[in-house]
Amino acid sequence: MHEGGEIDIRGVYCALSVASLVNIYTSELFHLTDEWLLRCQTYEGGFGGTPGMEAHGGYTFCGFAALLLMGKEKLCDIDNLLLWAANKQMKLEGGFQGRTNKLVDGCYSFWQGGIFPLIHVSIEKSQSYKLPEYEWLFSSQGLQEYTLICCQDPRGGLIDKPGKHRDFYHTCYTLSGLSVCQHFRTRDCQKTTCFGDESNELIETHPVYNITIEAANRATQYFSSLPIIQL
Repeated sequence: MHEGGEIDIRGVYCALSVASLVNIYTSELFHLTDEWLLRCQTYEGGFGGTPGMEAHGGYTFCGFAALLLMGKEKLCDIDNLLLWAANKQMKLEGGFQGRTNKLVDGCYSFWQGGIFPLIHVSIEKSQSYKLPEYEWLFSSQGLQEYTLICCQDPRGGLIDKPGKHRDFYHTCYTLSGLSVCQHFRTRDCQKTTCFGDESNELIETHPVYNITIEAANRATQYFSSLPIIQL
């Protein structure tokens, strides 16, 4: 994270996200970063927090999104990544587990579910094989059922799983995953809200930054209009 401090794939993703949004990204700033990220991909297909660590949903999103921000996502094993991510959705619950042999958790609705739009874009660019036209490569309905039936606290907020306490972290990422489910975007946005009427529809979020599309566009337009500061 800093000179002499700990190393973590989440720090790489945060640095790349900020650099991209505020228009200060250069290849020199992230020299050899892609090589380090590729070493974090495990035999399972997901990414660990550092090279040699176990594949994990949060780390995998950060690692693959970081490669995507650098335009180097094709360097990793996308087929194996897709296989790993798809197998993290549990057939009975409909939600995602964070890593192999762990319980389902509401926050992985985004950390695992959010990987699929990124993979979809990458495969679409390469045209390696035909993709579904109206849904991501996981069960949107299954995840929405888990989120809305099992993860809502009657007092408000969302939770990890039944029996757990509500908190802001799980509320944020469970809602983010629900937004991914509800908005399938290629050329046009296809809405896949499985329950209720339009009042249950969430605002669409940017698949890489997990902020609203409008906020991402405003940031890009503003910072791209500023002169580049020479350090």
